Amino acid sequence: MPYQGHPGSHRYCHAAGSNVRRATSNVQRPILGSTCTRLFSQRPAYGLLVPATYIIRGCVHNQGTTHTVIRPTREFTIYVISEQIALAPYLPTDLEKTDPHGISTQGADEEVLARMGYKQELKRDLNRIQNFGMSFSIISVITGTSSLFLYGLNTGGPAVMVWGWVVVSFFTMTVGLAMGEICSAHPTSGGPYYWAAKMVPEKHAPIASWITGWFNFLGQVAVTTGISFAAAQFISTTATLSNNFVPTSRTTIGVYAAVLITQGLINTFGVHLLGMLNNISILWHAIGTTSLVIAVLAKAPTHQSANFVFTQFVDGTGTPGWGERASHAYVAIIGILLAQYTLSGFDASAHMTEETHNAAMAGSFGIITSIGVSAILGWFLIVGLLFSIQDYAGTVASPTGQPIAQILLDTVGQNGAIALMVVICMCMFLCGIFSITSNSRMMYAFSRDGAIPGSRFFHKVSARTQTPIRTVWLAVTLCFILGLPSLGSSVAFSAAVSISTIGLYISYGIPIALRVLYGRNFVKGPFHLGSFSYPVAIAAVLWIMFISIVFILPQINPVTSQTLNYAVVAVGIVMTYSLGFWLISARRWFTGPIRHIRAEEMRVDVSDPAVSDKIEREKER
Repeated sequence: MPYQGHPGSHRYCHAAGSNVRRATSNVQRPILGSTCTRLFSQRPAYGLLVPATYIIRGCVHNQGTTHTVIRPTREFTIYVISEQIALAPYLPTDLEKTDPHGISTQGADEEVLARMGYKQELKRDLNRIQNFGMSFSIISVITGTSSLFLYGLNTGGPAVMVWGWVVVSFFTMTVGLAMGEICSAHPTSGGPYYWAAKMVPEKHAPIASWITGWFNFLGQVAVTTGISFAAAQFISTTATLSNNFVPTSRTTIGVYAAVLITQGLINTFGVHLLGMLNNISILWHAIGTTSLVIAVLAKAPTHQSANFVFTQFVDGTGTPGWGERASHAYVAIIGILLAQYTLSGFDASAHMTEETHNAAMAGSFGIITSIGVSAILGWFLIVGLLFSIQDYAGTVASPTGQPIAQILLDTVGQNGAIALMVVICMCMFLCGIFSITSNSRMMYAFSRDGAIPGSRFFHKVSARTQTPIRTVWLAVTLCFILGLPSLGSSVAFSAAVSISTIGLYISYGIPIALRVLYGRNFVKGPFHLGSFSYPVAIAAVLWIMFISIVFILPQINPVTSQTLNYAVVAVGIVMTYSLGFWLISARRWFTGPIRHIRAEEMRVDVSDPAVSDKIEREKER
């Protein structure tokens, strides 16, 4: 039951920000943890929506019958709804859980979502750890590292793999911190797509969200492709360890299709199991990765020297390699793809916020902690594997096609290698399950605002499971299509991971850059960086600009139709489509979250369809 204040019981008064002015002549400046004796001289007009900046909850003086409209000032406005003082854009940290007066986080989360213009349609049953688990499972250091280990050995070798990981981890954390700050203020499944609209003036919101959304869409599909295709490759490789099976591009595509369909079925019919699978995935990744490293280090007949692991540079990028044709620096720069691809996909925590309790804090927690834990675990994995290499040339030219498999065979034997390959395959499979989960939520949010062709069809939530099943299968279908070029290209996989990295990070960078450019429009959530906000955001934007250029560069010399990095083609198609279609058509009808922003400013209930139609008609005039 919502708390209805009464004299002498106003202990949960909270205001965010250091410079709060009075909203009415009787408003006391609330201090966190203090007693607020009186907030209003009269009962407020419940149901009135006022543009919100900060929150005060549970500080209503209940005496009096005359309704008083609260007049917002420049620095202090509030949001009144449903017979309680609620907030926007975030929940105060001292009220993250149910407070003594019965205000539940579940209801508060729905209020925040309503403020952003959306009703609660998805089932909200994830906690903070499970939200973290989504991003941690999608980052899946064992998936990214294992699938690109051969790329790393050829493109810079041990030195770039080890130190490139450290550099990439640092700058990825700046991206995560900047994203966490925005996610805390705007916890919605739209993620970067919605954030971009909120960072700019209203007139620019549609195009900002449109372009951001399509890059995020591209990145989501490509990252799921990379994950599930790697799973298919490793399943095929595992099958070769105990028999004479020889995988081909056609059989790998078949296994890939089976993996995607199975992951889609789990997201369709096993929704009630996702929470349990999430918990299993966290433990499987953490324990499995640690166990693998300990096993290979303990059983390796010999170990490489520290000098080899931390300083050995290798240029295997062609004949001649790019180190000879261009420079070793070029090889080192394109070699960081292994680390950057692995440390991506953490926006899953943002896409799952509409299904997470205390979303304003849990989403940020998931983003930042998943990066931090993955950075440490991934470095430990890379160093352990490099120390355990028995024959560098033999590992690179392994008949299995996977250096990881060769390292396992050389250290723990055939049976041990099969067991550990199963651990890796399971990590990849779980990673793919949750990548499709995140992917489908982003597509659902994007179609909710009419951006995807067929939005009316795809913006449907299953009444039985309260999940967007149609976008689950849209994700599966698009991922399979993106994997088809592997039938005729030797670098299709590395191109796919380049596409995912570029697409995702551009979609991360746009709202962060807009937050820097239009800082006055941004209202902080419960998680914020204080005075470090701008320096961190600027560092994140510069890093994203850098990698967006680096990962479209050629990776193999000479460049032919077989070795072309077609990431530049895919990114070019998305840019051409998003900008071209915007100019030709979408600018006339796509409003994105702008409809909801306008509703807030008009002080109306956006959950009423009649009101929504009215807003659109007024905009057309």
